[in-house]
Amino acid sequence: FTPSYLKSSRHVQRLRQAHEQHLAELQEYARNNNTAAHTTVPSLSTSPSIANLHKSHSSHRAVVQDIIERLPPPHLDSTRLPPLPSAWSPAEKPTGLDILGPSASEVRFSGVIKQSDEAASVRSDYPIPKEVGIYYFEVTILSRGKDGLIGIGFSTKKAMLSRLPGWETESWAYHGDDGYVFAGNASGKAYGPGFASQDVVGCGVNFRTNSAFFTKNGNFLGTAFHNIRQERLYPSVGMKKPGEHLRVNFGRTPFVFDIDRLVASDRRTVLDSVRSTDVTSLHPPDDESTLIQNLIGQYLAHEGYVETASAFARDVRKRNAGLQASKGVNFDNEEDEEDIHAVRRQKIRRSILDGDIDRALKYTSTYYPRLFEDDRNGDVYFRLRCQKFVEMMRVCPGGGSVQAGDDEAVEEEQERDEQMELDSQLHRETSMSQPDRDLDVDMASSQSLPSKCPPQSSDQLLQAAVEYGQELQGEFGEDRRLHVRKLLEDMFACLAYVDWEASPVGYLFDTTRRASVGEGVNGAILVSLGKPSSAALEKVCAQTEALLEETSGRSAGGGAAALVDVKKDFL
Repeated sequence: FTPSYLKSSRHVQRLRQAHEQHLAELQEYARNNNTAAHTTVPSLSTSPSIANLHKSHSSHRAVVQDIIERLPPPHLDSTRLPPLPSAWSPAEKPTGLDILGPSASEVRFSGVIKQSDEAASVRSDYPIPKEVGIYYFEVTILSRGKDGLIGIGFSTKKAMLSRLPGWETESWAYHGDDGYVFAGNASGKAYGPGFASQDVVGCGVNFRTNSAFFTKNGNFLGTAFHNIRQERLYPSVGMKKPGEHLRVNFGRTPFVFDIDRLVASDRRTVLDSVRSTDVTSLHPPDDESTLIQNLIGQYLAHEGYVETASAFARDVRKRNAGLQASKGVNFDNEEDEEDIHAVRRQKIRRSILDGDIDRALKYTSTYYPRLFEDDRNGDVYFRLRCQKFVEMMRVCPGGGSVQAGDDEAVEEEQERDEQMELDSQLHRETSMSQPDRDLDVDMASSQSLPSKCPPQSSDQLLQAAVEYGQELQGEFGEDRRLHVRKLLEDMFACLAYVDWEASPVGYLFDTTRRASVGEGVNGAILVSLGKPSSAALEKVCAQTEALLEETSGRSAGGGAAALVDVKKDFL
């Protein structure tokens, strides 16, 4: 589960990605350690017959799922992303304190206290990750006696569990009998009202301000503690009287207090601070406006949007007559040859985004015939070839894809229109410097490329995909690198399912993967031309993301960086 106020958290997004990767590793483990599962997957090294292709897909899925369910949980290590607290820990409680409920969210005291300062406390299974910026949880008092004593807060592992949180070193808590808050000793200070049965008490830690606050029944009570800098803080509760019973909500269900609003307000404070930062010394002699204009212009040119880049440059010149060509990208003196390469790169990428890998390969072999002879581009070539297999499977009936119809006809017409526009643009660019040779090559290859394959039966489409899969297996099957093996196995595993787009390997059919493949090819072409593989704007964003990760991590103490998301906040 993900608490509502953390859904846009960069740390939670990374946790989700790590979880998906772990599931993929479990599936890989299942495939490599189960002979039965392997025997049900169609072999692409034998006959390409499709007669019995889908007979065993259900049993294959059941076997794999059964193995995954029986696999042990992953071992924790220091390099693993810190997860969110999710339950009370049975290893972090004294005797007489019972953890209840299917999600281990309830705790009840049934023991006996011998000394006046004794109590029973429990901590969560995981510490609060500072990478979230702000963390919040709520505790419902299910039962509290007349003279009951309950403490709600957080602590490190140095705090003993035989006393209430707040009384022990490195523990902080809000006590319900007198409304006092305690920070590591028995001398508390007045803070808020007491609490009793059916009250809901919330506790939050703000790693940006190194402070903590509490709420009661949805009302904010103010800051309780300052200068909290200890590592690995665990949510914690404690009680003294038998029968006292609490239930925690770590975000599995909606909170009583509007924590989303508080987090949003804190994010606005951080973003306002970012936007007010003076950047005059960031890239001298450019001022902020000039720097941004140059980044955008270079990005458009880098990505192959030639006419858009030119239009942007004209607009900049109109608005800022003092823009000097020596600053940033020199739009006035852009070489015609660079424009031609930009158009070519755009055509190749457009073909990939449309799922027409044959056209992309033909364009690439025509314009850059030695591109894939470079060993550095081996992975790019492999991914492009694999994408062709995916596109072949996508058009096979039964894969969950939309079949040809009116919408596809419209898409074909749009593709033809766009292709004509690109060819026209290339004609205009080449006419200035190379009117014959390059234009002849481009137009000849363009005219020889069909936009769509002729109609084929279902069996013919699937047969062609299987044969192409055999070709890939023959070409890349001996490569023992893990990412190559995994992609090949996942692609071929889809043949074991009737609806492969809804199968465990359905991620292959996500159309956003086309963009990633296209970016790889585009970057390889740029490097072959002696240019950087990424635009300056992309590098700025990547560097900013890296700095945010570094400054919001555990070693840096969390903080404001945890509340910033480059893509959502600025792009």
